[in-house]
Amino acid sequence: MTRRTRMALAAALGLAGLTAPAGAAEIELKLAHFLPTANGMHHTFMEPWARALEECSGGKVAVEIFPGGTQLGNVAKLHDAVRRGVVDIAHGLSGLPGGRFERTRIAELPFLFSSAGEASEALWALYPDYLAPDYEGLKVLAIHAHNPGQFHTTTASVTRPEDLRGLRLRFPTAAGRAMIEALGGTPVGLPPGEVYENAEKGVIDGAVFTWETMASFNLAEVMKHHLDAGAYVTTFWFAMNEDTYESLPDDVKQCVDDLSGDALAAKFGPWWDEWDAIGLERVKAEGHEIVVLGEADRAAWRDRLQPMIEAYLAELEEKGINAREIYAAMQERAGE
Repeated sequence: MTRRTRMALAAALGLAGLTAPAGAAEIELKLAHFLPTANGMHHTFMEPWARALEECSGGKVAVEIFPGGTQLGNVAKLHDAVRRGVVDIAHGLSGLPGGRFERTRIAELPFLFSSAGEASEALWALYPDYLAPDYEGLKVLAIHAHNPGQFHTTTASVTRPEDLRGLRLRFPTAAGRAMIEALGGTPVGLPPGEVYENAEKGVIDGAVFTWETMASFNLAEVMKHHLDAGAYVTTFWFAMNEDTYESLPDDVKQCVDDLSGDALAAKFGPWWDEWDAIGLERVKAEGHEIVVLGEADRAAWRDRLQPMIEAYLAELEEKGINAREIYAAMQERAGE
């Protein structure tokens, strides 16, 4: 990262709550994502990133952000929107809409990665050789993941794989759905914002989620038991329309490059630790049951799920994807 970019990042942190002045720049870019502005990925990551790009460009660029809840913030439409140039930059979930980013989503198989930092840096390292076909038409700025998630339940205490039998659990990803089914639970598809109400009414028995959601969605009020299993990660992408990137002046391209890639991948670990800590403290303050799986226990759960993992990879290989090779590369990165 250049000295100019580091200075821009520092300045941007002080401007994080401001919006770019309309019509004040030569290049106006639209950045869309699906999250509320109160979410850490908006106010700690994307807002400062946008302001840093403006600062680094010397005022040539203005970035307008369209978060979740706006016309351009529909999570299922972000991939199409950035590829078609409806927006210039987008941040989305790899699993929505389904059937895309299938190489990337191999990282979501259970008990593979131990931290957001490990997963995010592995994804970025593997992108050129293994994951690039998922991102045609895009200038990829980052691929990342959250910290491994937990099993959170309302009344049932979960400590062993057998304890999931018969439980109705909100699932986060396609791999998460397969994991719950393989362990005898019933996966339930729900947007994060609907989990509280359905848990409170007894429609579901729990959810597979990160610690962060216990605070940001107030789920600590309804989830009383927590198995800190480090069970899965969800993957995200951050990308620019390829034609938009190629149309930028060389100095602005350099700013984009300096603010992305390796430098950005290294930030997701500390960021997720910060966001998760808020949710974990909320749970501790409520005096809930928290059971932590050690590495040997995580390995036992992973062994139990091996047939499910093999079936998932085999299905991808039937589609012509070198899934086992990608999974092995991810395992190697996870062990570093």
